[in-house]
Amino acid sequence: MPFNLFRRRGKEDAPTGAAPTARSPGRKVRFDGLSEDWRLVGYMQIVGRLSDALNRREPVELSEMRWASVVDGGPLEDAPGLRTIDPYDLIMVLAGDDSLPPLSEEERAALRLHKVSYDVELALPPYRVVGRVYLFPGTDPSKLLERATEMFMPVTDAVATLEGRRVNDPNIDTILVNRFYL
Repeated sequence: MPFNLFRRRGKEDAPTGAAPTARSPGRKVRFDGLSEDWRLVGYMQIVGRLSDALNRREPVELSEMRWASVVDGGPLEDAPGLRTIDPYDLIMVLAGDDSLPPLSEEERAALRLHKVSYDVELALPPYRVVGRVYLFPGTDPSKLLERATEMFMPVTDAVATLEGRRVNDPNIDTILVNRFYL
């Protein structure tokens, strides 16, 4: 067995002739998040899924941001100083089709293959979300209220409301819900 088998390699240990690995900048996706007081709309660069980027629990870098109060539902205004947001401040994020990396229909079906669908109604004060969650067989839906490794959980076929007024676009039917607000 070679010595230092599990030791991490540093720059000085890199094998000769190895190509440097550059971090991929990812792809630009629309960001539409809701906090207790604000709706934040803009763009973020991600690699992989939007939910994975949020579940890292690190500040999210944003660009071309606009915001509006959720209470009065007024028009979005430019927010040029807003460049990052802490995922802990977000109650939910509206996820469009671009929030997932390109997948074939077989790959999408494989992601849901071993999960059971449950209809849910979630209270995330001041919001209410009605939709469907997919859980592994044997998982009780009441376990959604417990803290878990994933901070944000997808709710599909979802409608989010605030004081009876719909807050998500009818074309966006997946909402990433912050489980810590349940």
